Amino acid sequence: MRRYFLIAFLFLAVTAVRAQYTVRIVVTAVPASHNGDVLYITGAFNRWSPADPGSILQKTDVGPEYTLTEVKEGLLEYKFTRGDWKTLESTLDGRLVAPRRAIIHSDTTLYCKIENWRDDFPESTASPRVKLWKDSMYIPQLGNYKRVWVYLPEDYGRSDKRYPVIYMHDGQDLFDEATSQGRIGPLEWGVDETIDSSKKAAIVVAVEHDHSKERRIMEYYVRPNSANPEVYGQAYLDFIVHTLKPAVDKEFRTQPDKAHTAMAGSSMGGLLTFYAGLLYPETFGVLGVLSPSIWLDEQNIYKEIATIKSPGEIKNQRYFFYGGGNENRLKPDGSFVTMNEDVLRSSAEFQKYGAEIRVSVNPEGRHGAWYWRTAFAEFYHWINFN
Repeated sequence: MRRYFLIAFLFLAVTAVRAQYTVRIVVTAVPASHNGDVLYITGAFNRWSPADPGSILQKTDVGPEYTLTEVKEGLLEYKFTRGDWKTLESTLDGRLVAPRRAIIHSDTTLYCKIENWRDDFPESTASPRVKLWKDSMYIPQLGNYKRVWVYLPEDYGRSDKRYPVIYMHDGQDLFDEATSQGRIGPLEWGVDETIDSSKKAAIVVAVEHDHSKERRIMEYYVRPNSANPEVYGQAYLDFIVHTLKPAVDKEFRTQPDKAHTAMAGSSMGGLLTFYAGLLYPETFGVLGVLSPSIWLDEQNIYKEIATIKSPGEIKNQRYFFYGGGNENRLKPDGSFVTMNEDVLRSSAEFQKYGAEIRVSVNPEGRHGAWYWRTAFAEFYHWINFN
């Protein structure tokens, strides 16, 4: 028996070693505009560092290249830079794209062509219809100030129509690469482009998140937990409902009723949006809950669902849930959870209250702005404000 287990152990050990490969990445063409500049590669293998000294491509007869060793079998994602996030590779027309992807099953050589560099184009990617409405809006519920952006429909200035409103979080990441930030670079959601290209018009009001990661988390948690005993999400939502929304309805031609008032957010902002629907069902009729960080909430959202106080108001709401099949997350208790499982469970428990629910799962979806761009576009096309 001991011999059997020893053989099995050695087989698994050898299999594990064989599941790691060497990947040679060769750049066959680069734009002439920065010929001779040092090129870097970045990915999870160097914690998405855009200027890792150990990740400089070496010049060869074929072109600049880099060799990754001990690459695990499965998905490999990477980008090229010239030393910081502002110098990321781009498309021919200067737009950032999702990370390059390759599925690794063996020792591999990947050939790449860099079409352009992001810093050779204007820094801002925002539509002319996006305006910084409040450079420093005071939030009495939190005792601090935030920027607030507003997107107005293309025909707003030449009509007397009233429009539905979508309130959104993480405002600096929604419209413009110049203000967006992210773990893998400044990729924005393209909210303005989505609405620009749609036949449906809406106003979007976007509040910036706090520049401190820790403070942002505290402001987006609604219920305290073991890691965050002091949270301000309830106060933040109170600001949106009782301070921001009245100011928006006074300043702009809105349709202020519940049926034409929506909220959308992702990650911690997705969790916050879910709570907004449960706590203020008389205010928000449509909720876009994208990749909600339920795994960090220590079951609080399920307690909230179980003790809903206004089931009649909930019945008249519409919820769009999104989760990615590759959004694996480590829970505080050390276990792993996948986003789509959290989304499916929470939406199923919520189903009994009669709200209209749409669940979208992208099997390849990961946790990041590139996937939320697509998810927001699906959410927006699903909305029916009439």
